[in-house]
Amino acid sequence: MILPCEAVLFDVDGTLVDSTPLVERAAREWAVEYGIDADEFLSDAHGRRTMDRVADFLPPDQVQEATARLDALESTGSDGITALPGALDLLTTMNGLPYAFVTSMDRKQLKVRTAVAAIPLPPIVVTADDVPAGKPDPSGYLQAAAHLGVDPTTCVVIEDAPAGIAAGRAAGATVLAVTTSHDPAVLTNAHRTIPDLTHVTTTPTGLHLTNA
Repeated sequence: MILPCEAVLFDVDGTLVDSTPLVERAAREWAVEYGIDADEFLSDAHGRRTMDRVADFLPPDQVQEATARLDALESTGSDGITALPGALDLLTTMNGLPYAFVTSMDRKQLKVRTAVAAIPLPPIVVTADDVPAGKPDPSGYLQAAAHLGVDPTTCVVIEDAPAGIAAGRAAGATVLAVTTSHDPAVLTNAHRTIPDLTHVTTTPTGLHLTNA
């Protein structure tokens, strides 16, 4: 299977980097402090900006402080952060195909987690700090495409979460989902689905996919 494209827009957490142990530990500690069910909070937190998920549970006047607290808990360690299968190999063999990162993390979190996972940052990175609304809003992907000088409809977005898939489709991109964090049954809005990035290679004009 070939996916022609002019650029690739990568999600980061869950697509290139796995920081699940750190995120879950912090969220469970945070949820106790705020009287929130941790499992319920985590059930739809992946792929979304922290402030947007916090706003689902707390009144507006508490969101900023509570978000800062959760960010602080997440920044206290880096245990368990790893690169996901195929991520580094793919990023170091892009064959001249332009690419960018679009993440729901803030810039500080991104730098820490990619450094621990040894994932190199490209020149174009769009973080939670850079957009007026987080995924599933398409702002991040639209901004990344604009920075690369390409039409978003000529891009492939690589995502692992329903919110990110929705954002990529809303931007008009072709969306490729990896099943590294979610059951394939909740990723059906993607155009194509693969197990992980070991099933992707690049050409100067697109992506070549192989299924398990």
